Amino acid sequence: MFRSISLILTIAGLTLSACAPQRAETPALTVAPTKTSAPLPSPSPTPAPRALTICLGEEPNTLYLYDRLNAAARSVLSAVYDGPIDIREYAYEAVILEKVPSLEDDDAQVNSVRVSAGDDIVDAAGDVVSLTTGVKLRPSGCRNESCEIIYDGASDIHMDQMAVTFMMLEGLQWSDGEPLTADDSLYSFELASHKDTPGSKFLIDRTQTYEAADERAVQWQGLPGYIDPEYYANFWTPLPRHLWEGQSPADLMRLDISSRFPMGWGPYILKEWNAGKSLHLTKNLNYFRARNDLPNFDDLIFLIIPDANAALTALTDGTCDALDPSVRLDGQVGLLREMQSQNQLQMLTAQSMTMEWLGIGIAPASYDNGFQPQSDRPEFFSDVRMRQALTLCLDRQKAADTVLFGLSQVPDSYLPFDHPLHNGNVQRYEFNPRAGAQILENIGWLDADNDPFTPRIAAGVTGVPTGTALVLNYDVSSATQRRQTAEILQQSLSACGVGLNLRFHTASDFYAQGPSGLLFGRQFDLAEYAIGVNSLEPQCAWFTTPQIPKATNSWVGVNVSGYQNSSFDTACGQSLRSLPGEAEYASHQEAQALFAAELPSIPLYLRLKVAATRPDFCGFVLDASSTFTLSDIETFDYGFPCAP
Repeated sequence: MFRSISLILTIAGLTLSACAPQRAETPALTVAPTKTSAPLPSPSPTPAPRALTICLGEEPNTLYLYDRLNAAARSVLSAVYDGPIDIREYAYEAVILEKVPSLEDDDAQVNSVRVSAGDDIVDAAGDVVSLTTGVKLRPSGCRNESCEIIYDGASDIHMDQMAVTFMMLEGLQWSDGEPLTADDSLYSFELASHKDTPGSKFLIDRTQTYEAADERAVQWQGLPGYIDPEYYANFWTPLPRHLWEGQSPADLMRLDISSRFPMGWGPYILKEWNAGKSLHLTKNLNYFRARNDLPNFDDLIFLIIPDANAALTALTDGTCDALDPSVRLDGQVGLLREMQSQNQLQMLTAQSMTMEWLGIGIAPASYDNGFQPQSDRPEFFSDVRMRQALTLCLDRQKAADTVLFGLSQVPDSYLPFDHPLHNGNVQRYEFNPRAGAQILENIGWLDADNDPFTPRIAAGVTGVPTGTALVLNYDVSSATQRRQTAEILQQSLSACGVGLNLRFHTASDFYAQGPSGLLFGRQFDLAEYAIGVNSLEPQCAWFTTPQIPKATNSWVGVNVSGYQNSSFDTACGQSLRSLPGEAEYASHQEAQALFAAELPSIPLYLRLKVAATRPDFCGFVLDASSTFTLSDIETFDYGFPCAP
């Protein structure tokens, strides 16, 4: 059983002995007897230190919050930090804040402010611009295209501006005992804003001010015109100004004090990092929940075991108490179920916020200068009926049940079914090869040889030369799970007379940036890929026109299908630039309905998060909506405290 890297604490008992000094002999005296004192109670034994060992599937690539964290890094940081805001069941929960701000409680406000020429604003398209003549904007109270105006350079204009106040808990401390204050959140914002700090500057660019109002209060103010439906999350995770301020943002990415041993306020303190093997943390005595006897362990060990089989062995022999989801267990679900039935472990699963997609090459990059019938690939997918037929011919449920053991759903849009904003009335496409084949026939894809399993032939299909066989390239990375999915979908499509040419690639080639990259260079017929998100807002923008990767935007964007629909763009933009409770926010429902009817890409399944623990473990719950899977690590326990 592994415990060799745990600190062995030797408790030395202090023995107190009273030695009476020798005295010279004196005449005997008659002394009145004294009352005998009651014996002192025996001291309670000091509890033995408790240790928790969690196995990771990879080594953290860094622990600097603003670098590109891998899954293992996020798990370790859950022990170093706590919050500041957690996500649970598609809702935000305050951790080191008194509450999540809201418009109803007046700690978030929408104010009408006057803007003048030259001011930075967010225009009607959602872009940051300087207010000049000809800029299209939304005046105060406007949430849709019908009330947008063109600035004439002279009129008195008022726009909406959001302001949010975050109140931190009283008495927070860094693990070194120094006060944790609003200024530390301001320092974090300053670091995140710096050009040398990687990561998106989207929110930073739309922030007018971020200020520490006092020791505990932080105030965020957006640019005029920026309406953020997730305003209540615009709090930057505090970072220790008192330790880091003398270092440049570029240096913080490589220095040990920030990238390997960052100061936190959470339940544990990182003490030792044995590269490639383990990390050792100890209880933070200044943790703000210490008064609740948390965390439950004195020592926390992270072991790095990349091989899933080795990690399972370590769990069953007692080396590990829990396996983090960074251990790739999604291919071991059958074995985990069997071991759970024999009380060898507990299995935990949840759908993730990462969705597997089948991208449809509606408009390859070669079409950007106009479709050229003589040289460009045929327009296989410009007819929406073709995309609908393909979806009906794909046995997506079989793929999900096979590769994910029936633990994941086949979505009907870009939102999972349990998302609070999911539209349950959108068009759905159950596997129905007969219906799919009939649509293909109607389009002009004919079964020329009366054999439904051979590719159909084009006869009058718009944009496709007569006689063209319906054989499509299916590009995908060579991961085992994706190979399985591709082969299942190849088989189901063949029943509709659709042939697939499976082409497997290395991840680096498949995801290379355009124009040379296959996926982001939009050079495919069908392509299987995954995309995830750490926001609760629906990601309809993935399929809007501005998100098409092309030369004019340096090939940056995730609308790899090249899909364009002005109605979808309008519905999506309107929903993303309005607030919950406003009428325009309901456009999320319209955007989903348009997506399901138009199918710019085909959702295959939601990927899984899988973890495992010893049988007597408690406090560990996987949440579909959170990317920090160990966010409740301070409450983890095992043994007697977990007894029913």
